[in-house]
Amino acid sequence: MALKTEPINIQDDYLVLPLEKRLQYNFPKRNLILSPWLTESSLNMIYSWRGVGKTHVALGIAYAVASGGSFLNWKADQSQAVLYIDGEMPGDVLNERLEKIQISNQDMCPSNSLWIFGCDPYLKEMPDLATEEGQKIVDKYILPQTKLIIIDNLSCLVRSGGKENEAESWREVSGWALQKRAQGKSIIFIHHSGKDGSQRGTSKREDILDVVITLKKPHDYEPSQGARFEVHFEKARHLHGDCVKPFIVTLEQKEDNYKWNTVTLNESNKQKIITCYLEGMRSSEIAKDLGISRQAVHKHLKKMKEEKLIE
Repeated sequence: MALKTEPINIQDDYLVLPLEKRLQYNFPKRNLILSPWLTESSLNMIYSWRGVGKTHVALGIAYAVASGGSFLNWKADQSQAVLYIDGEMPGDVLNERLEKIQISNQDMCPSNSLWIFGCDPYLKEMPDLATEEGQKIVDKYILPQTKLIIIDNLSCLVRSGGKENEAESWREVSGWALQKRAQGKSIIFIHHSGKDGSQRGTSKREDILDVVITLKKPHDYEPSQGARFEVHFEKARHLHGDCVKPFIVTLEQKEDNYKWNTVTLNESNKQKIITCYLEGMRSSEIAKDLGISRQAVHKHLKKMKEEKLIE
């Protein structure tokens, strides 16, 4: 029996096309909200061990998107409406961070571009996104113009639906998230890592995600350094090349503002290897000190000698 060549519509919600017509179909292009990685209608996750810097990064992204500004190595071309849902930070501490971010940025947020749905011990308990009731509460605050929703974090805002390490616990949330994506919204889930360094709980979460970013403490991290961490892209469906190379972030906190410094992980290792080499350390000692392989140290040293950076 010959296949039909015309589109088959099912309840006017689905478009089924043969290959030749599919390739001719003009799908709308997903624009970038924050270049190069955050696109419209996308689902994403940023995770790390507690205290590394997840909320710093999440708030920085929220302000950059809302103001049409930049954060770390990422840039927003225009202002977009953002809903930031915070599930655990005390109101005064959150306000303190937001004030420093605002003072630190030349780009100001237009009116009503950044909305904060915050936790307050004197108000009602934060909604549970694993329940229909909780989803309906959050939906009331998602405006038609809202482009980005940041959920900080899953442990506080997804409290029911099963054990965290079971796929069932994610079913209700993923259904809601896919619905938001179909409406043209993007979501960034903020989450914790487990003791093994991977995102805590069921790995099924990553199935529907476009981008997964993990923040890690550098091998030589000291608590006195404050917020200093590595940024790694674990999953990026539409990215490749330099834009997904890992980099190191350092936060300089002044009395009333923030200053973020970034350097590629490769360049950071290069400078450390030069210092260690000039101090007379052997390759094996350098490798152990930096947490990299001895082969990587040899490769760096060879290249630096060719570039006459060292003798």
